[in-house]
Amino acid sequence: MKLLAVIVCSLILAAAVGAQDSPAASAPPVAQDWVTQSLTRHTWELGILGGGGLGFGKSDNTQFAYGGGRVGWILTGNHLHGILHGNFEWAVDILPLYAVLPPASAVYGGSFKPVIWQWNFTSWQKMAPYMAIAGGIVFTKSNIPPGDTSQVNFTPQFVVGTHLLVKPRRALFLEGSFGHLSSASLGNHNPGYNGTFLLTVGYSWFKGGR
Repeated sequence: MKLLAVIVCSLILAAAVGAQDSPAASAPPVAQDWVTQSLTRHTWELGILGGGGLGFGKSDNTQFAYGGGRVGWILTGNHLHGILHGNFEWAVDILPLYAVLPPASAVYGGSFKPVIWQWNFTSWQKMAPYMAIAGGIVFTKSNIPPGDTSQVNFTPQFVVGTHLLVKPRRALFLEGSFGHLSSASLGNHNPGYNGTFLLTVGYSWFKGGR
């Protein structure tokens, strides 16, 4: 009888413990809001990137290729509502490789893009689309476009892209940009490349923030 009483008491105790644990076990998992964990005020973005593209219109026989790194700093907290909810980031691209491939031969150089003014849309949990206006300088070993032009050219751009969070503070990013490349009349002639489309892929780490 004592053994039976012990068994019954044990079953009652096990049932009570199971009843206490079951709500937690059956509760839905907590949403993984990696964007909120990653893109916060005063966060640094450190990235590597590469890409290429082409001219269009009168420049449709020209291709571009580049590679380098990105440093960004999220200056603000989140503002606005709905899908516009987001924050402002200032980023800089340093591209030690920048190649222009006109029909005759490739021209190599580098690029520095000190102005990337970017709005990150942060309403989603694992992706953060963004839009930006950007401006930089391209330095090449020979004049581009070929001829009596210039080795220094400027690249204003409009950019649309997205961060795809692979885990907290880690993201792939993909962006497309429409731009213009010209010397602003630094050379004797300034035909420029009136239209360019560039596709960039990269990987970012987010550091710090609050």
